[in-house]
Amino acid sequence: MALLSVIRRWHFREGMAIREIERRTGLSRNTIRKYLREHTVEPKFRVPDRPSKLDPFAEKLTGWLRIDATKSRKQKRSAKQMHADLVSLGFDGGYGRVAAFVRAWKTDRQRDAQASGRGTFVPLVFAPGEAFQFDWSEDFAVLGGERTKLQMAHIKLSHSRAFLLRAYPLQTHEMLFDAHWHAFRVFGGVPARGIYDNMRTAVDRVGRGKERQINMRFLAMTNHYVYEPEFCNPAAGWEKGQVEKNVRDSRHQMLQGMPGFPDLAALNAWLEDRCQELWRQTPHGKQPGTIADVWAEEQTALMPLPVAFDGFIELSKRVSPTCLISFERNRYSVPASFANRPVSLRIYPERLVVAAEGNILCEHVRVIERSHHLPPKTIYDWRHYLAVVQRKPGALRNGAPFLELPSAFRQLQDHMLRKPGGDREMVDILALVLHHDEQALLTAVELALAEGVPDAHCEVLGEAEAHRLAEGVTEGEDQSSWGTVTATDPAMLKDLKVGDAVSFDLKSAAEPTKISRIMKQ
Repeated sequence: MALLSVIRRWHFREGMAIREIERRTGLSRNTIRKYLREHTVEPKFRVPDRPSKLDPFAEKLTGWLRIDATKSRKQKRSAKQMHADLVSLGFDGGYGRVAAFVRAWKTDRQRDAQASGRGTFVPLVFAPGEAFQFDWSEDFAVLGGERTKLQMAHIKLSHSRAFLLRAYPLQTHEMLFDAHWHAFRVFGGVPARGIYDNMRTAVDRVGRGKERQINMRFLAMTNHYVYEPEFCNPAAGWEKGQVEKNVRDSRHQMLQGMPGFPDLAALNAWLEDRCQELWRQTPHGKQPGTIADVWAEEQTALMPLPVAFDGFIELSKRVSPTCLISFERNRYSVPASFANRPVSLRIYPERLVVAAEGNILCEHVRVIERSHHLPPKTIYDWRHYLAVVQRKPGALRNGAPFLELPSAFRQLQDHMLRKPGGDREMVDILALVLHHDEQALLTAVELALAEGVPDAHCEVLGEAEAHRLAEGVTEGEDQSSWGTVTATDPAMLKDLKVGDAVSFDLKSAAEPTKISRIMKQ
C-alpha cells in the first residue's frame, strides 16, 4: 500500500517516467502501469481457485454441523471428533482444514442470524401494573461466620423498575412460592403478567414456539394471585432483559462488600431494606423522578394483595419403626402412634409439617445441609416417644430422644433413676405433658429442685388427680387444709410439710390454675 502511494505520487505529481520508476523500485513496467491506472488506489491480489481435499466432504460436514446446532452443548461433537469421523470416510487431510471449515461455517451462520433480525432488538414499554420479571442467580454470603452459597431470587416490576432480592438455600418450588409472596407484599400488589425463563420449577416440558406444559403447583400459585405467566423462548434471556440487568447490577450495588449476618432471616431483612433504599436513590431513567416515585404511582394499577399462597410441596412418607421419616438425608421424629404407617410431609422453606388423616401431627424446623461430607442429622421431639416409654420405661435411660429434655427434667431424671422403679415414676411425670401445661409441670420440677436437698424429689399427681385439683375439687379432702403458694414465692416451700398440696398460680387470673403436689422424702 505504501509503495503504491509512492509510485502514484512520483508519476502524477513529479512527472517521473515509468522507466525511472522501474529503475528505482525494481518492479516491471506492466506492474507499474497497473498501479497507475485510474481509480486504482489499493493493491488487489487475485487468489487462484485451488481444489481442497475437503471439497468432496464439505456437504457431509455441513450436514453434521446443522444437526449439532439443534443439540445441547453437552451433546455436540467437537471439531476433532468430526475430523476423526471424516478420516473414517476416506478423508486424508489434516485437522486444521476441518477446524477452519467449522469456524467459517459458524461465523456465516451467526452473520445470517443477525441479518435476519434475531440479533437486533426493539425497545419495550410496559404500562403501570402490566408485568413483572423473575430470575434466579447464584451468589455467596457470610452466614453465622461461614461463607455460604445461596440462590438469589430477583423480582422486578417492568414499569416502575422497583425490584426485590431474596436469598434462599435452594431453587425449589417452596422457595419460589415464598419469593413471590414477599415480592408482592413489598410491591403492595400483584401485576397482571409475570415473565419467566423456562425454569424447571415452572415448566415441565418446552414445546414448539410458545407451547409449554406448566407445572401444576406453579399454575396453582398463579391462579391464587391471579396473574398470567409468560415464558421466554429458549436461550433468549434478552426477552426479560430488565431483570437480567438487575442480576448484574445487584452484585455491584448490594452483594459485593455485604456484611456478615447471623442467619438467613437477618440477610433477607437487610436485602429488603437495601432494595427500598436504592429505589429512593436511583433515577428511573424513562420517567421523571426516582424508582420510588414511579412505584408509588404504579401501586394504584396493581391488583390488591390477597392472602399468602400456601406454598408447600407434599410428599408421601412412611414412618419407620423408630418413629422417624427421612427427607434430604436428615430424619425427623413423628408421634409413636403413627409408626409403620404412611403420612404426608408438607415442605415449606423453613419448616416441615407432618399430616395424616386430615390432621396435623407435628412440625419441625427444616434442616438444610449443603455439604455431603457431613453426617446426616436426626431431629427428635421427645414428646413423640412418651407412648413408647410408658410401655417400655427402661428405654428412658438411654433413649436418644430424651437427651434433649429440658434441663430441669434432666436433673430430676438423674436423681430418680438412682432408686428402684425411678424410671417408671419419671415416665409418669413426663407423660403429664400430653394432657397438661408443660410449663406448669416444668415450674413444679424447678421449685422442687430449688430446695437443694440431695434426696428430694418431685412427685406430680397422676392425670386424674391433677385434673380434679385443677378444677379445685378433691373428694374426701378438706380443701381448706391446703397450703397455697404462688410460683413467684418459692421460699415459702421451706415451711411445707409432707402431704401438703401446692397450687402454682402460673398464669393470669382469667386462666385456670395448674395444681401439682410436692412431697419431701
